[in-house]
Amino acid sequence: MNKREFLKSAATLSSIALLPSGAWSFSKEKRLRTAHIGVGNMGGEDLKAISSHELVDVVALCDVDANNLAAAQKLHPEAKTYSDYRVLLEEMGKKIDAVIVSTPDHTHAPASMMAMQMDKPVYCQKPLTHHVTEARAMRKLAAEKNLVTQMGIQVHSFYDYKLATLMIQAGIVGKVHTVRAWSPKNWGYDGPIPQGKDTVPDTLDWNLWLGTSAERPYKEGVYHPGNWRKLVDYGCGTLGDMGVHIFDTPYNALALDVPRTITNNCRKPNGFGYPEKNMVTYEFPGTKYTADTLKWVWYDGAGADQQREDLMLPGGEVLHDQGAMFIGEKGRLYLPHFQMLPRLIVDGEYQDVDVAPYNLGDPVRDYESEGKKHYHQFVDACLGKAETSAPFSYAARLTETILLGVIAGRFPNQTLHWDTKSAKFAEEEANQYLDSVYREF
Repeated sequence: MNKREFLKSAATLSSIALLPSGAWSFSKEKRLRTAHIGVGNMGGEDLKAISSHELVDVVALCDVDANNLAAAQKLHPEAKTYSDYRVLLEEMGKKIDAVIVSTPDHTHAPASMMAMQMDKPVYCQKPLTHHVTEARAMRKLAAEKNLVTQMGIQVHSFYDYKLATLMIQAGIVGKVHTVRAWSPKNWGYDGPIPQGKDTVPDTLDWNLWLGTSAERPYKEGVYHPGNWRKLVDYGCGTLGDMGVHIFDTPYNALALDVPRTITNNCRKPNGFGYPEKNMVTYEFPGTKYTADTLKWVWYDGAGADQQREDLMLPGGEVLHDQGAMFIGEKGRLYLPHFQMLPRLIVDGEYQDVDVAPYNLGDPVRDYESEGKKHYHQFVDACLGKAETSAPFSYAARLTETILLGVIAGRFPNQTLHWDTKSAKFAEEEANQYLDSVYREF
């Protein structure tokens, strides 16, 4: 099916209720039956966190890798197992209440959209989608069907990030004019395109792994299990991985929408892998928490430019390898990634901050308890007991922002101009990367 036809047909389906449709039905049952699409690596972590909720019953597991599936089934022997998410949803539709999608990025939208068409609440890993058009379609369908949704940005629910959001919105550094964010991770590939093909392992369904993406021969160690993030057909690079986590708090705290301009300083595109080093500069329209315009600079690969004056820390302290800096009219707020308190810097010195007025209690430094909050929030929302903090209405805008920076990597050092109303670039040649054709599989 052509991707545009798929998204169009999905978007025409709606079932609007006064409450999220999932919560309306699940609140009567008191328990949540979940289906998990992708149960290896991060999918395995998602499965553990969701199933740790006392009111969850895991009833279906799906993975294209038989080894991943076998490991997950040991934890949930009563669950039915599948290699094809389409078969799972068709066969188990009436026996599941919510769907968790933890696949590589290129399968996020196809699997999530199919589940939402069936009126299922969805928890989808970040970034929400592989393409801008998919992010907009998922946001639209979730709104039309009034579904409970959540994107998997677990630190969104952590103490330090909630505190930083409250501090910024309380005006602790005044109007923010610049954000700098960074990660040294390298989910890029500057090497040659692999040639030839290898024998597909008996435990892997390569056709289902490719899914809607273009046909490509299997090469051992190149795509599955871990390197797909580096490659343009399947992942979104470091920006789409760590960038989503590190962007999230400033994006949320400053109540941003999508940017007006995007420039990526990187190497020329090779059509196969993302650049190993990117410096992406965004310009956003102002909000009540920012100056008239906001400049946002993202660094990956080599990480932050530590020689910049607005990134220098008191006493010659070295920046943490990942984090963000809010730069405002009254000072700076430094937010390392992760599980470290935000630090206020004024006139080159750290300032003590009384956190009591923010009503978050004592700082929490326990990943085991913090890590489950975001997942349990989704479960509780499905049961009508809570609301999600990263629904697709928010996650799609954040993902769109991330993906615009990824697209800008196709046009090194060229400023792209984005029109949010038309969902098009002024530079026509860039619009081809907003979408792609779905392969029949």
